[in-house]
Amino acid sequence: MTASSVSTENRVLRKEVVGSRRLSNYWWATVILGGGLGFLLSSISSYSKVNLLPFSDPTQLIFVPQGLAMGFYGVMALLLATYLWLVILWDVGGGYNEFNRETGLLTIFRSGFPGKNRQIEVTHKLEDVQAIRVQIKEGLNPKRALYLRIKGKGEIPLTRVGQPMALTELETEGAELARFLGVPLEGL
Repeated sequence: MTASSVSTENRVLRKEVVGSRRLSNYWWATVILGGGLGFLLSSISSYSKVNLLPFSDPTQLIFVPQGLAMGFYGVMALLLATYLWLVILWDVGGGYNEFNRETGLLTIFRSGFPGKNRQIEVTHKLEDVQAIRVQIKEGLNPKRALYLRIKGKGEIPLTRVGQPMALTELETEGAELARFLGVPLEGL
């Protein structure tokens, strides 16, 4: 959760959730696209004996097996880059968490992949919220997340997927949400 807004005299709390449109995804999609193009152009240069790259001379490569291998890696990288750019374009995982005291409802909305279930929207009554749970797991694969515990429904994750949140940000978000909903904050 990143941006938050509270409106109509603290009656509605809305938290925007960053999806695939993160700086790191733009970086990796660009790097993989550039690398894939380089490998593919090296393969084509190796086959045609015409140098298509200004910074090296792949015409000296033997097409079988070096040029074929570079072509395979280039095609795979371009497919991966295409996937990453489409995920960024569709903003998979992006959405919001809205807690509305006026209607008595909470809404969790996320965008998914195109298709029948492109938009995922979960709605519950605010009175069914039991607690806000903070999960902190350190180590090689750290995880820091907020969960909403609902009566009879289990837990619903509220934070973004990917890089873990800073501890101070996690504590602040959890405390603000628990205070707004009037429920306990667990896990700290």
